[in-house]
Amino acid sequence: MRKTYLTALIIAAGIIGWIATGLLGEESAPLPQTISAKNAQQRAQAEDRPLTTVRITTSYALEQDRLTSVRGRTTNERSVVVQSQVSGLVQKRWVERGSVVGEGDVLCEISLEDRDANLKEAMAGLAQAKLDLDGAKQLAAKGLQSEAVIAGAKARMAAAEAVVQRRKLEKARLKITAPFAGVIEDTHMEVGQFVTPGASCVTLVDLDPMLLVGEVSEQHLSGLKPGLPVTATLSNGDVVTGVLRFVAHVAAAGTRTYAIEALVDNPDFSIVSGMTAALSIAVEQVKVHQITPALLVLDDEGRSGVRAVSADQRVKFYPVELIAEGDEGVWVSGLPEVVDLIVVGQQTVVSGEQVDAQQASIRGLQGNQG
Repeated sequence: MRKTYLTALIIAAGIIGWIATGLLGEESAPLPQTISAKNAQQRAQAEDRPLTTVRITTSYALEQDRLTSVRGRTTNERSVVVQSQVSGLVQKRWVERGSVVGEGDVLCEISLEDRDANLKEAMAGLAQAKLDLDGAKQLAAKGLQSEAVIAGAKARMAAAEAVVQRRKLEKARLKITAPFAGVIEDTHMEVGQFVTPGASCVTLVDLDPMLLVGEVSEQHLSGLKPGLPVTATLSNGDVVTGVLRFVAHVAAAGTRTYAIEALVDNPDFSIVSGMTAALSIAVEQVKVHQITPALLVLDDEGRSGVRAVSADQRVKFYPVELIAEGDEGVWVSGLPEVVDLIVVGQQTVVSGEQVDAQQASIRGLQGNQG
């Protein structure tokens, strides 16, 4: 029995030893290296090697607008259904859909019917009231008329004048005119149709000026104020310019964004309402440098920036902010007005490292070399 136990113990010890030997022999997988660790490793290696040669170019700052981009659309400033103020038969409609009209142009016309006769009747009543008032005044001058009679004559005179004014106004309203210049979007009256006050004549749309509307988040609200210049690229490729006229002070309940409006001149009505527009608002002037995106690197904290060389030939990292993009590179802020940018070798050096900086001979590495 003891031999059996002893044999089992020996076998178990052998198995455990074999397993432990396999585990100890495995190599642990290397952990991913962070940016900070990689930069630290490069600094340590830099201390034990000769100075790294880098190529630099001197960049000079220029002033440029800092732009806020907004997705928006065009919309007409106002649209009105022009209505009749009198009743009668439609005698003529002077416009069709798409007609361009000016302020005061006749749109629809109601038939005259007996309105001239009504006006003549009112004029006669006014003449009679005037005679009655003059007669009452003459009698009052002789002491033969009371003040009450004079007051009654004056009241009838005023009433007769009011009737004449109403008759003239009614006749003038037979011609329905445009309250402002615009384009006829729709027609509602037809010749021969009997209409009553409030009946629709046409729908008139005001297209000049045109509105550019959009919404901005609270992060982009800073610096926006009425009067700033706005450039918009429309969905058809046209580029238009205008002025910011409104910035909301209260956020929309659902989106937590702020509405903005800009005015664009549209005298020929070439800009139609409802087009998609990409708005660029010039918020302020900033000092920027134009560089190629290839110069951008990350620091220990993951910030995007560029590496430059100081006066004592040491590498310095500058975090930058992207201001605009173009065909020849990107515009960034956050750099000194004059800076020696590393354009060759920026990926192999780290901040604080002393280098052998040589002026680059290849032109065009970045857009505003001195």
